[in-house]
Amino acid sequence: MKSVTVSGAIILRTNPASHQKEIFATQRGYGDYKDWWEIPGGKIEQGETPEECIVREIREELATEVKAEKVLGVVEYDYPAFHLTMHCILCTIVSGDLQLLEHESAKWLTAENLRTVNWLPADDLILDKIAMLLQGKNS
Repeated sequence: MKSVTVSGAIILRTNPASHQKEIFATQRGYGDYKDWWEIPGGKIEQGETPEECIVREIREELATEVKAEKVLGVVEYDYPAFHLTMHCILCTIVSGDLQLLEHESAKWLTAENLRTVNWLPADDLILDKIAMLLQGKNS
C-alpha cells in the first residue's frame, strides 16, 4: 500500500467577541472526499520537516503566514488507496486573513461545535485532543 505523509495545521485563535478558543477547519472542494471537512495542510516534501511543510502549505492554500508551535499528535490511518501519516501541528497566525485558494468553505469551530461537521476519517482521530485544547485542558 502506498504511504503518504502530511502535515495538518491546527490553527488556534481566541475569538475576539466571545473570548472562546477556536480552530480553523476547511471543506474539501475536490476528490473522493469532496465536501468533507479537514484540518488544512498537505504533503511533506523531501528534505522538509513537518513544521516547515505546514508553514509552506498554509501560505500556498490560505495566503497566510503561520508559526508552527508544536506537534499536537501524529495520526496513522488506512484509507482504501493509501496509508496516511498526518503530523497535526498547533499553529498561530502571524499575518494574513486565511483566504480560501483551494477549499470550498471554512469555519472557526469551538469545543461545543467541533463535531458538527463531517470530518475526514483520519482527521476525526485527533478531535479528542483538539477538544481538550479548546477547553483549556492541555497546553
